[in-house]
Amino acid sequence: MSNKNLPSDQPEKAKRFYGTYVAGTSMLIYFFTNGMALFIPPNLFPRLMEEFQATAAEVSTTVAITHLVAALLAPFVGHLVDRFGVIRTLRVGLIVMAVCFSLYPFAGSLVQLYWLHAGLGLGLILAGLLINVVLLSKWFVAKRGRAIGLLLASSSAAGFMLPPLISPLVTNPQWGWRWGFGLLAALFWLIPFILGFLVMKESPGEVGQYPDGSARPVDKGPHLETGLTLAEAVRTRTFWCLAIGSGCLWFCINAINSQATIFFEKEAGLLPQRATFLYSLIFGFAAPGKFLFGYFSDTLAKHRVMLMSSVVLLLGCMTLFEPGGTDFPFELTRNVPRLVVFTALFGLGLGGSFTMIQLVAVESFGQRARGKILGVITLVDSLAGTLGTVLISQLRTKTGTYLTPFIIVTVVAMIAVINVLLIKPVPCVNGQGEP
Repeated sequence: MSNKNLPSDQPEKAKRFYGTYVAGTSMLIYFFTNGMALFIPPNLFPRLMEEFQATAAEVSTTVAITHLVAALLAPFVGHLVDRFGVIRTLRVGLIVMAVCFSLYPFAGSLVQLYWLHAGLGLGLILAGLLINVVLLSKWFVAKRGRAIGLLLASSSAAGFMLPPLISPLVTNPQWGWRWGFGLLAALFWLIPFILGFLVMKESPGEVGQYPDGSARPVDKGPHLETGLTLAEAVRTRTFWCLAIGSGCLWFCINAINSQATIFFEKEAGLLPQRATFLYSLIFGFAAPGKFLFGYFSDTLAKHRVMLMSSVVLLLGCMTLFEPGGTDFPFELTRNVPRLVVFTALFGLGLGGSFTMIQLVAVESFGQRARGKILGVITLVDSLAGTLGTVLISQLRTKTGTYLTPFIIVTVVAMIAVINVLLIKPVPCVNGQGEP
């Protein structure tokens, strides 16, 4: 009989932490939302150019619209969460994205794709990175870094896995890009959409648990009111070096990501499936880049680690060129092994830079106005990334080659390295370097 009267707290201790399911679902949601909205369309650009008789600039406008809408709406995420809660906001975003993804294969013109990409920009704000970071921050405190690190890695995993997954359909004349995207739309309904409604919970309190699966309330660490306010931060050189440096990095990242498949096919002369494979390799290397540079940041100054990742990204840009040419003493490479080296270096630099921007902001300015400072930095990055996509695609359309556009990308990467080199944590910040 004594076995039947166990202490009431033992079942709770044996219960699996529900945050594990929340984190797993967040990863799947971010995997599909970012992958389908930002990584699949650029891989389809050559097919869209053929079907709609469009230029590189015209098809690239699709993703540029998504980035622009997301950038303009990002400052309102906090207000939406405060008013409606994380889960309601997330589910509305899932509905918006599911509808846009379902309509995508039926688009009859670029204008219709433009409207769909505007909807995807809204969906990314409601169900993308920011909202999932807010949600995981409620479920994890001591283990927050690991949870968000895995979330970030899921985006790179999507870029690595999704394009090759649908490549056999996309490159098959009997099926094409519409069926390829349609397959992903069906998977979106079946996996992240359903899980988003069945699994997600607002906070550990809803299931009678504490953050991190602890048996008691988690100590949230030192008081967060240390560091600079936004008004104080903008008066420092470090703030502007970080904003310009990270903005330049995102200019390069979006410019390359949006144009890589077109370059691989139209100028490097690769077959569509090989071009897709190389495109996916960028994200295949970005995932370990996030972990590698994140690991370095645990023992080295974070702004120095960001400098390392920026230099790696610059080296990746430089490998696109080789000796030769007429107007310049170099030309764009068509050598496949060299292009593989490019994907490795650029992908590692992309992953590291993406990870380090937030960590460097906290190291430099402290926790006091972390959200506001990162909000401004994110807005600058998004606008710079949009400019990179639009400008580079327009230049390619006008010149007929990526030589001049990629020279500009490389120069911008150099500017990024210079600005990151000048970043130094503000001396008055207490407890700096602890995100």
